[in-house]
Amino acid sequence: QVQLVESGGGLVQAGGSLRLSCAASGTIFSINDMGWYRQAPGKERELVATVSSSGRTKYVDSVKDRFTVSRDNAKKMVYLQMNSLKPEDTARYYCYGNVRAYRFGNAYDIWGQGTQVTVSS
Repeated sequence: QVQLVESGGGLVQAGGSLRLSCAASGTIFSINDMGWYRQAPGKERELVATVSSSGRTKYVDSVKDRFTVSRDNAKKMVYLQMNSLKPEDTARYYCYGNVRAYRFGNAYDIWGQGTQVTVSS
């Protein structure tokens, strides 16, 4: 059983910063992409940022130049540094991983339970 557990959410004023962390645990042979999704009330879940096992990153346009995704492969962790936060960044943020449990097994997607980020104006 593989789990992703997020931490680091909270309440912050507009213009402030937060750092989200996510730790993967369980039977893991390798993790391909890791990253973050978010979902605001009444909206669909959207991709925020991903980072491949080699360090290649992708961002949704609305967070480019403000957010930075990174990972520590040895610790099986992924991070999201969020700067210059805006009220429209308010959402529940979910950690994501594409995990292979065994060397010759299939890779599959998993998500954490989420952590709330609230940005006040």
